[in-house]
Amino acid sequence: MASAAEQMAANMSWGAFGKATELRQRIFFTIGLLIVYRLGTFIPVPGIDGVALRQFMDEAAAGIGGILSMFTGGALGRMGIFALGIMPYISASIIVQLLGSMWEPLKNLKKEGEAGRKKLNQYTRYGTVVLATFQAYGLAASLASGGLATNPDAFFYASTVITLVGGTMLLMWLGEQITARGIGNGISLIIFVGIIAEIPAAMAAFFATGFQSGSATLIIGVILMVIVTLTFVVFMERSLRKIHIQYPRRQVGMKVYDGGSSHLPIKVNPAGVIPAIFASALLLLPTTLSTFNTGTTGPVMSTLLAYFGPGQPLYLIFFTAMIVFFTYFYTREVAFKTEDVAENLKNQNGFVPGIRPGKRTQEYLDYVVTRILVLGSGYLALVCLLPEILRAQLSVPFYFGGTSVLIIVSVGMDTIQQVQSHLLAHQYEGLIEKSQLRGKRGGAKGRKGPARR
Repeated sequence: MASAAEQMAANMSWGAFGKATELRQRIFFTIGLLIVYRLGTFIPVPGIDGVALRQFMDEAAAGIGGILSMFTGGALGRMGIFALGIMPYISASIIVQLLGSMWEPLKNLKKEGEAGRKKLNQYTRYGTVVLATFQAYGLAASLASGGLATNPDAFFYASTVITLVGGTMLLMWLGEQITARGIGNGISLIIFVGIIAEIPAAMAAFFATGFQSGSATLIIGVILMVIVTLTFVVFMERSLRKIHIQYPRRQVGMKVYDGGSSHLPIKVNPAGVIPAIFASALLLLPTTLSTFNTGTTGPVMSTLLAYFGPGQPLYLIFFTAMIVFFTYFYTREVAFKTEDVAENLKNQNGFVPGIRPGKRTQEYLDYVVTRILVLGSGYLALVCLLPEILRAQLSVPFYFGGTSVLIIVSVGMDTIQQVQSHLLAHQYEGLIEKSQLRGKRGGAKGRKGPARR
């Protein structure tokens, strides 16, 4: 039987959306900041030879068309002020999260509540500046060595580094504002919009190539594969393993309350898209570094590109291994820490039937999570490797990578759930106000005058 919240969600309409003025303001605020982001991708970095850059991108777009171009929404290909994208902030935040689960000083900060969270956010911003500075300098050096700068002097290096670092920090601020005052997760929405914005041009190139080769069957097969993949990702992202939790009877004063029961939901993929992002970024790093350095690739870099280039057997094997590793590591250290979950259940007097609270519960949760992650990591590896095999074996210039599909589905589902939550909250507020008004009217009608003696 559906719950009251599920029934209210099923009865939502455009009329309820029109009455939710706060939600409408949040959506307009989010759209406005995302438009600012898209405009920034077309503002070029000073000192770049535009004609040489366009010619170079037409010839070497395959090297840049990976994870960095996906995160920047095409800004890297146009060398806009947002060319670094939000990737330095994502890398810094994940590093701080991982250190917070292993390093004792950061562990203590996480236990301090809101003050500790603000301190960790401050460390994340500092890390973003450091990572963005190194990446911006490397990109400036690559542009200078590739002959894409009009005057590669010290002023060009300084202006490029300042512009790119400032663009990344502005993107970080936009994402935080969307999260606080808009709808959805701001950082994820920036990546989401960057991917969606590049789809029309990529799909046009895909159809043009397909029609030129005359393989209409291949085009239809790829479209069907995309639909099946999206359906499979949605199904897996919504899949849960529910563990039954029992609460004993408790006595409060003179009253005895019956024990209740609930479920502890564990997602099949608790780590989300983080393992795929990490694995893709590490594997595409040699290709990205060598993209602008035309003619200056050393023997070590040439060997790496030969064996670990996209579609190569070692690339696929290493990609799978890193996805599995990051799935287990991120889940156990950040996403679902069984020690904390078992301790919380013990403090709330909850227990798994047949399992003792405390250490035994932690061991049982470790056993369950380990078995679930076999399916979760396999699902991530399958979704990420399928487009790579398609491009390598069939030579299909297909834009949708596995990481792109995962980001589109996960961010879209999360944003829709937040919209539904705001609508539910608005409906509950309306019901409470109506009940209060009825109570006041009933009280006024039912109030009796003083009894006569």
